[in-house]
Amino acid sequence: MPIKKPVKSPGKKKDSKSIDDQKEDALDIIDEGKKKTKKKVVAEEGSLYGHLGKEATVIPTTIATKEEPEETDKRVEEVDGQKIIHIKGMIVISDLADLMGLKPFKLIKELMTMDVFASAEQTIEPAVAATLCENNGFVLEQERREKGGGVHKVEEVIEEPEIPDPEEVEEDQLKERPPVVTFMGHVDHGKTSLLDYYRGSRIAAGEAGGITQGMGAYQVEKNGKKVTFIDTPGHAAFSEMRARGANVTDIVILVVAADDGLMPTTMEAIDHCRAAKTPMIVAINKIDLPRADLNKVKGQLQKNDLAPEDLGGNTLCVEVSAKDGTGLDDLFDTINLQAEIMELRANHDGPARAVVIEAKSEPGKGPTASVIVQSGTLEPGKPFICGSHYGKIKGLVNDFGERMKKALPSDPVEVIGLSGIPNVGDELVEMENERHAKKLGEERQDQLRHKKLQPDEKSALETLFGNIEEGKKTNLKLIIKADVQGSLQAIEKSLLEIESDKINLDIIRQGAGPITEADVILASASDAILIGFNTKVENKAQAVVKREGVQVKLFSIIYELIDQVKESMLGMLDPETREKVLGHAQVLQVFKLSSGRVGGCIVTDGKIVRTARARVLREDVPIYDGGFTTLRRFKDDVKEVKNGIECGIKLGKFNDYQKDDVIECYELEKLEVSL
Repeated sequence: MPIKKPVKSPGKKKDSKSIDDQKEDALDIIDEGKKKTKKKVVAEEGSLYGHLGKEATVIPTTIATKEEPEETDKRVEEVDGQKIIHIKGMIVISDLADLMGLKPFKLIKELMTMDVFASAEQTIEPAVAATLCENNGFVLEQERREKGGGVHKVEEVIEEPEIPDPEEVEEDQLKERPPVVTFMGHVDHGKTSLLDYYRGSRIAAGEAGGITQGMGAYQVEKNGKKVTFIDTPGHAAFSEMRARGANVTDIVILVVAADDGLMPTTMEAIDHCRAAKTPMIVAINKIDLPRADLNKVKGQLQKNDLAPEDLGGNTLCVEVSAKDGTGLDDLFDTINLQAEIMELRANHDGPARAVVIEAKSEPGKGPTASVIVQSGTLEPGKPFICGSHYGKIKGLVNDFGERMKKALPSDPVEVIGLSGIPNVGDELVEMENERHAKKLGEERQDQLRHKKLQPDEKSALETLFGNIEEGKKTNLKLIIKADVQGSLQAIEKSLLEIESDKINLDIIRQGAGPITEADVILASASDAILIGFNTKVENKAQAVVKREGVQVKLFSIIYELIDQVKESMLGMLDPETREKVLGHAQVLQVFKLSSGRVGGCIVTDGKIVRTARARVLREDVPIYDGGFTTLRRFKDDVKEVKNGIECGIKLGKFNDYQKDDVIECYELEKLEVSL
């Protein structure tokens, strides 16, 4: 209801109404205002930050409109030289800027560098507000009102959930665990039939066309010994897990049919095992067939550096028949013998850690994950994080469909109680509580959304130098494909003739023909570079190259190929550097500004250069090292300050300047290196 102002008649200084009448009108206006309903404004969460990752501080913002007026307490006090900001209730950007003596747009600009986008009248989380305060020389103490009417003080540091590190256990406290074995080999060579014999069930008969369609894990116990078998559709799944950093397999059983011998898929499986540095046991299957040729198979193995023991080699070979069970007991014993040599042990106590080998959604169960426990003991009721999903274990089911009370290291088990379907190779880790698991899962989901906007960082010839500086590379891995075998041999010989005591050139695979999908998968899993000479990339492989972010380099001139590989090896060498001190400055006075603390200094020798690095020395002990944020002469930013001149210096986010500190300015000179 609009309030009409009294109209003054000409010549009258006061309204004609009496004082009592005016009081009654005022009370009516107040009552009318109380009857009005206030509209609550709700902001759309996620619209501002849904694309951001873990590197960005993701803060939901809401419009600072409240249905009921809230008691506020906003003040600044100085305690022991620290400016402390007290805020009760929500933290509004404009209010926080006012307390700091800044314009709101300065805080908004600073928030944008943190990938947080909000207007002056929106709220921010305490953790972000604390960072803003710290960057500007303040300390935040926030108080929030609880339901019971009490007040709870929130410090500026908010506890973030972290994945617990694997517990360090003394060697004598580690217990023996069963080996985890993966069957690999060419299609229809009998991988699933071998496992079928051990389990005593007809797995193969239940597969479509007798070919393995999914991936499962099963544990077999024989003569008091347990072995966990993973039945895979081939080496692609094995590599997919390795590409995600999950090296679950202890031993690979390479299944070769006695009548077919080594097939192209078998060769690919061998390359994958070697790249993973996983021990192999060769099972020569189908020896019961009349056309079986053991000598042919062993000869092929010998040509591929897998010479059997009976031919003077080091490869364990067992002749078996999945049809009548011949040699399968020997294969089981050979697996356990290899496991004893490897001394497989794990910690059975502490937080459980497991790796996902299969995941799906089942009616009545929801999302489930088949995992293999790597350490600790998995039990129902425990909260966990698995990739970007989380939950509390509602049930554990073994490979026979039986409920389990616990799962020990190397046990295969199906986990029920996930919030979503994880990826193969994701790690399941037991968390302290469900709240931490949920928060970490949400952060990882934000990170995945951000990662989709950026290509994966894979090896590239042009970026190997940068990678080696960050400690990401130790050797140069190559997969080479050429048009003909002759070209391939010439390229391999030229590359291996590159002498270097510092760089290891590792050709993990080579072959004639176009670059295939299997080549790309191996390169992704091994973080290798694909090099093609006078060849092309198959159409099916092109999509995989784009998806996996693998670098493919095609050449038509051999010396260009050799030169670029040689340059890459040079770039991988640790650069030799020499430190050159440019000058020193002494702190005479410390100034407190809105942007933090600045050291008022005088250059005592040499010069201080803005683009160089500097360290803070306190009684000749270095306490900070970083780059220059500010180098000023009076109010002007300058590039350098020479001996005897005063200046203002701020390094990084360092705020602990004291009188008589020495700031040493230096630069690193890179020296030329050679192979």
